[in-house]
Amino acid sequence: MTNQDPQQLLQQKHEQDEHKRQFTQFSRNISGHGEMEAGQEFSHDRVSDDQNRMKSVENRRT
Repeated sequence: MTNQDPQQLLQQKHEQDEHKRQFTQFSRNISGHGEMEAGQEFSHDRVSDDQNRMKSVENRRT
């Protein structure tokens, strides 16, 4: 195991965080969409999946 300077690790983390922030800002500007709440990226008007529902019923019986 290597010993790394905590200050060096912190500096690397800050650089990575800044890179992530810039990428996020760039991708939002390109897509033209605002930030979505968790779960909003999926459609709520889909038809329920009968096969999965029946499999769940079958699993509860065993």
